[in-house]
Amino acid sequence: MASDEYIVMLPYLAHGHLIPFLALARQIQQRTGFTIIIASTKLNIQYLRRSSVSVDDSNFPSHSSIRFVELPFCSSAHDLPPDTENTENLSLNKMINLFHASVSLKDPLLHVLHDIIDQEGRPPLCIISDVFFGWAVDVAKSVGAMHITFSTGGAYGTMTYVSLWLNLPHRSTDSDEFKLPGFPESYRFHRSQLHQYLRVADGTDMWSTFMQPQISRCLESSGWLCNTVEEIEPFGLDLLRKYLRLPVWTIGPLLPQAALKKPSSSHSSSISGQHAGKKSGVPPEKCLEWLDLKSADSVLYISFGSQNTIGASQMMELAKGLEDSAKSFIWVIRPPLGFDINGEIRAEWLPEGFEERIRENKRGLLVRNWAPQLDILAHKSTGAFLSHCGWNSILESLSQGVPMIGWPMAAEQAYNSKMLTEEMGLSVELTRGHQSVIEGKEVKRVVELVMDEKGKGKDMRKKAAEVRVQIRSAIREEGEEQGSSVKAIDDFVRTIVSKRGALTANQLGSKISEKELPTILSN
Repeated sequence: MASDEYIVMLPYLAHGHLIPFLALARQIQQRTGFTIIIASTKLNIQYLRRSSVSVDDSNFPSHSSIRFVELPFCSSAHDLPPDTENTENLSLNKMINLFHASVSLKDPLLHVLHDIIDQEGRPPLCIISDVFFGWAVDVAKSVGAMHITFSTGGAYGTMTYVSLWLNLPHRSTDSDEFKLPGFPESYRFHRSQLHQYLRVADGTDMWSTFMQPQISRCLESSGWLCNTVEEIEPFGLDLLRKYLRLPVWTIGPLLPQAALKKPSSSHSSSISGQHAGKKSGVPPEKCLEWLDLKSADSVLYISFGSQNTIGASQMMELAKGLEDSAKSFIWVIRPPLGFDINGEIRAEWLPEGFEERIRENKRGLLVRNWAPQLDILAHKSTGAFLSHCGWNSILESLSQGVPMIGWPMAAEQAYNSKMLTEEMGLSVELTRGHQSVIEGKEVKRVVELVMDEKGKGKDMRKKAAEVRVQIRSAIREEGEEQGSSVKAIDDFVRTIVSKRGALTANQLGSKISEKELPTILSN
């Protein structure tokens, strides 16, 4: 019997945030029976609806109580192109316009909430909003609901990102290296790890005037949810909890259940699902059939995420290094910086005859636009992942025991790369950003190092395999002891339900007692 309680969720306007929110909604709904209401703009709701039905996940039945509500939004009113409601295909210089425009969702959300409360007879148990939506703290208070911040990133990356924006420590020194509040005294970050807009931020620029108040307000939440696993980020979690002085529930990894329960194998079944609205230049099954021809741990997978690409000279040198390394590879390739990221690949961006040679010798496979990333990472032939170090990609790679080569681009990716390299020993950083100068011989050296059957490569694969086991243990629901992530989601639910019980009946109209918790959690 399902509970009649409900939770409202508010994801940021980016596919990399929308999908983890949807996965979290499923997880909470499955364990509690609560109704989950996800509020976003019209086009993002359409994307979420397509995503929710396109993923082959038997744990997400069509009758589950996840609802979507639209929030009115007019992009042209904020100096954005028509129908721009998320970061997809948005130029970097317009990205900050979308961030500031997202604050305009506050009043529509409040209006929608009042309508829902009138129908339900009480406020939601809580409002879960993205770390970029600190204004939702005030909305939650105004309707008598708890507020929870959800970071779709990892603990270390979140901690670094929060402290950097709130303190701007690089502004207080002329040195390229600087200390960061919340980290040990001896710990150092480098100016080159900062995104270009953070590097020049001074507290009065458009990025600072958005980030600082939004993150600051999130420090007033009742707690944070973090898309990570307790056992794989002990250092980052310790720092984040001390800095926030709030509960932090580790409820990750928010990945398809099939990806976490199926052993590395061939292409017998898909675990990636179909990304809504994304088309692959190569049929997904062809990628897996190609991998079937390769020996174990022999293939390098290369992808910079759905919104990133590299410079033209970088692309040329990457191709040279890959070919010289004589390693097999699958490369999800897009036009370089300055060109339409969804456009055609020109021969001039690659060494002469490159694609023909790798096709003939079956050494490489170029995939336009989109590839079944989880299926590729889960395949026994995949030995390493050259990545932009976005957190979703990191979780996918580590969940399959695949070590990484880092090429961070933006957001908190450089800090994720630093953690993978320095704290976990699971990655080697090749370079940073779009503007760095890189040579094919360095690509060759790093690829050979990471994919070596002995030495550092062997050590990295061993560590990655251990993390894979930790991730799977964290989501264990059966047996003598539940995994840490299952315990965390249950503790989160107990907390918000008990907080509801502590509020007055006049505020809420009804209560759930502690005695009802086991029943709720078993549904």
